[in-house]
Amino acid sequence: MMIEYLITILLIASIYAIFALGLNLEWGFTGLVNFGHVAFLAIGAYTTVLLSLHGVPLFVSVLVGVALAGAFGALLGIPTLKLREDYLAIVTIGFAEIIRLFLLNEEWLTGGPMGVCGYPRPFEDIITGDYNLFMLSVVLSILILCYFMLEKLIKSPWGRVLKSIREDEDVPVSLGKNVFVYKIQSLVLGSMLAGLAGSLLAFYLQYINPRNFMPIETFYAWIAVVLGGSGNNKGTVLGAVILFCFFSATRFTQEYVPLHPTQMGALRIMLIGLLLILFMMYRPEGLFGKKEELML
Repeated sequence: MMIEYLITILLIASIYAIFALGLNLEWGFTGLVNFGHVAFLAIGAYTTVLLSLHGVPLFVSVLVGVALAGAFGALLGIPTLKLREDYLAIVTIGFAEIIRLFLLNEEWLTGGPMGVCGYPRPFEDIITGDYNLFMLSVVLSILILCYFMLEKLIKSPWGRVLKSIREDEDVPVSLGKNVFVYKIQSLVLGSMLAGLAGSLLAFYLQYINPRNFMPIETFYAWIAVVLGGSGNNKGTVLGAVILFCFFSATRFTQEYVPLHPTQMGALRIMLIGLLLILFMMYRPEGLFGKKEELML
């Protein structure tokens, strides 16, 4: 039983690590403040599920979900990235709520508050053992692939331009770089990673509804990035694992604390916030971050 529980923790942490890697690319490396990252998680999840229910092969459904998330990232960035940074933050929050309310109200398409269930999962018919263990191996493989892909990109000239944009846009502009195009590329790739995480999350949950894509999901990704250190992919992955290990560990305190489950959930969020504040006081750069790369 404990092994199955650990598999579940690692599975959900790995999915959110992919989700957080997208945010780390946007904010940690490029300096784009995205407070609506969960919207792309929802787009990936719902697109994959709805297409698969209409007979589209799962692999194609996932690819379309990832591509659609990236397309929405581009559409969102085009009118905002030429303006000040705070405009992107405001627009992404609004966009995430628009997506959530659309999913909640368009029952003919999304099932509304009842959500969607009964959709197929990869190789579900031929896996005879623990399906979560199989899913963990798949998700870990995808996470490793995404990690090394991002590491290669960040260490390339393209990645160095992103870092220079984060530090001071005037420098790459003076060198003839099209800063706007680089920002769009970063936002699109980060959104695609979120869409991929959404597809994997849908397969894990087996049932999705708009409540799975509340704004708090975005801030779980932010916590993972801040814990691990912005601008560090290894730290982001570790931050996601630490966050969900803490979530799981605090569940056992319900047996010893005389609180209602709803109150206990709020207490756990408060404790995470308190620990994050204390951690930032003594190590503001995160576990693997560099002080010289802190966003000003």
